[in-house]
Amino acid sequence: MKRYSALSLATEGLRGHRGWTPAWRKARPNDGYDAIVVGGGGHGLATAYYLAKNHGICRVALLEKGWIGGGNTGRNTTAVRSNYFYPESVALYDLALRLYEDLSRDLNFNVMLSQRGMLIAAHTPMQMEICARIANAMQLNGVDGELMGAEEAVKRAPLLNQDPQARFKCMGGVWQQRAGVARHDAVAWGYARAASDMGVDIIENCTVTDLLVEGGRITGVETDMGTIRADRVGLAAAGATPGLAAMGDVRLPIHNYALQAFVSEPVKPMLDIVLLYLGTGTYVSQSDKGELVIGGGLDRVPTHGQRGNLPAQETVLSGLLEMFPAFAQLKLLRQWAGVVDVVPDSSPVIGPAGPEGLFLNCGWGTGGFKAIPAGGWLLAHLLATGAHHEISRPFDLDRFARGRLIDEAAGAGIAH
Repeated sequence: MKRYSALSLATEGLRGHRGWTPAWRKARPNDGYDAIVVGGGGHGLATAYYLAKNHGICRVALLEKGWIGGGNTGRNTTAVRSNYFYPESVALYDLALRLYEDLSRDLNFNVMLSQRGMLIAAHTPMQMEICARIANAMQLNGVDGELMGAEEAVKRAPLLNQDPQARFKCMGGVWQQRAGVARHDAVAWGYARAASDMGVDIIENCTVTDLLVEGGRITGVETDMGTIRADRVGLAAAGATPGLAAMGDVRLPIHNYALQAFVSEPVKPMLDIVLLYLGTGTYVSQSDKGELVIGGGLDRVPTHGQRGNLPAQETVLSGLLEMFPAFAQLKLLRQWAGVVDVVPDSSPVIGPAGPEGLFLNCGWGTGGFKAIPAGGWLLAHLLATGAHHEISRPFDLDRFARGRLIDEAAGAGIAH
């Protein structure tokens, strides 16, 4: 990785940053490719990279209607973890976490992974029972997890409200040491640069207007830049995927909701873990710049709008202040929302759909960022081989017909 001196950084700033070498090529589409990936977020970029790296398929077009990482990849709260309940989910998210652990070295790009640990905290005996179930399931599935009592939990987050009259007094929770946060834009840029270096064409501001199907097989896509041919197409466009899939007569059981997040003004270090509180549904971590990164539950009004609203803000922030009264005087710097694609069992859809050669990576709900490496790895395997990887097979769209749902919202007692 190239390093820059303080003088060179200052010089670039003074001349308007015109001297930087672009991190990836600004490509224009060719007539034909071996594969097309629609969606320039983390999952699409990772898919393109692993197609080239794992399978030697470098004639790949990555199509993004806006700019790279401009959707949910740039609008999340950056947590990475694998503390799920069902074996299928643990296998999926721990593949992602293992790939994250080596991602900076693999991409030669610092994704700023910080495995500071995550605590799912409880405030009632019933919630502690849920935490015990999660910890036991994690250990049975070969993932690090431990049940933690109140004393140890408060040591991890000493500002938690432990007043005898506290409404949500912490009783303990489940701890995963390998969990943490990564830098969302660095993940996108790292994958983009590495994929571009291996020959992938990253084509921004390119909107797919139709899927081309001939004789029951996908043959390419129509875009506002013209026709692009390929006999394999992967859709990894989050909330836009149902509309794209409908072009191939595929109906998906997906609803889109807004998930809001907030960032406070920077303050001195006061929270060195990721904390999710079952009692309030609020989760929080502190960034390297000192900002508190805050999120909560879904706003259950279907929408494609990337903005929040005051009622949801009140719910999330009141939950935060129940947990940490000391944060009451902090000012918010900004607020935003991502559009999350949710299926009935709160687990993703990975697999073939509709015309032969069309494959899906969608329905991640609130789990998209933490799963980026695994989502890309598995969709690349599908595009390259036409068959499932053993980890992706349980998440096929046919599970809804077979009744083999993986209901993580019920299994973990939380919806994210």
